[in-house]
Formats: sequence, C-alpha cells, structure tokens
Amino acid sequence: MTRQDTRLKVFGAAVELIAEQGYSATTVDAIAERAGVAKGTVFYNFGSKEGLFSALLEHSTGKLADALSAAAVGDTALEALDGVVLGQLRFFEEYGPFARVLLAEMWHAAWQEAVARLREQVLGVYAGVLRRAVESGEIRADLDVDTAATAVFGMVLTVSIEHRVLHPERPVTDVHATLVDLMHGRLR
Repeated sequence: MTRQDTRLKVFGAAVELIAEQGYSATTVDAIAERAGVAKGTVFYNFGSKEGLFSALLEHSTGKLADALSAAAVGDTALEALDGVVLGQLRFFEEYGPFARVLLAEMWHAAWQEAVARLREQVLGVYAGVLRRAVESGEIRADLDVDTAATAVFGMVLTVSIEHRVLHPERPVTDVHATLVDLMHGRLR
C-alpha cells in the first residue's frame, strides 16, 4: 500500500468518527483502529491529531472545490449556478460524513485557516458564477455576491445533510429542483 493510500484510509476513518462523535471525543487510537493501521502510522503521516484534521480539511475542501468547479457548466451563468448546486448535492451524497464535519466542526476558532481555504476555494466557485450572472444581467445588479455565495453554500450543505439522514429515498434531482426554484425566485 502506498503512503497516499494509507493517508486516504486514515482520512476516511477520521471523517467517519468525527462525524459520529465529534472532534473532541475522537481519539487517534480509534482512528487508527478503524483505518486498520498502527497508531504510529497516524503520527508518522500527520504528526498529531490536529495535523491529521488540518490535512483532512485541506484534502476534502480541495476535492469539494474541484467537484464544484467541474459542475459549473451551462450556456448561462444561472445554468452554471444550478450545476454547482447539483454538484454540491452529489458530492455530499457521496461524502456525507464530511458534510456533517463541516457543519459541526469547521467553524471553531482553531480551524480559521481551513475556513479561509473553504471561503477561497469552495465559496469562490459560487461567487464567481454569481458575479458572471450579475455581469450578464441574469440576476439583479445589487446582489451582495459574497454573502449570497455563503448563503447558497450553507443552504445546500444543510439540505444535503437532511436529505441523507431523513429522506435518502428521495431522488437528489428532486431536492435540486426545489433548491433551484428557491434560488431563482430570490435572485432575479
């Protein structure tokens, strides 16, 4: 197994445990056990529990930003926005524990660097699409794009978690259609 494979196994175990019981209650011993590696392997790869969590946030935020960027397609900026929302829903459908970690753990003062990366990389995709929509006249010119980007991301994050926990049988395309209706009604 390569070092990258080991890191990915540890990331998977860590995000599941942190989503289940919170960062404070999750131990390196439990992470190592769930990942099927020695405790020393975790320390060798990340230095500390804090180092592991920081690397986990960086890795996962990068994957999310890439997924949103890839989904930002369409003939119009609003179509691209709709694609980004669907991309986020699908990402969190696949990586549900990371959604719970973001909602519960990301906003602690200790993780301000990770929050800054999230703002730059992930919310930046939303802000860029919204700016294009303002510039093209598809949405109102007085929109506070940065606040709107945060609001849309937060709305989709919360709905993703609810969908996964309470309504997993509901097609993600139905959830997407409802979110798009809400957004279009407020943005125009």
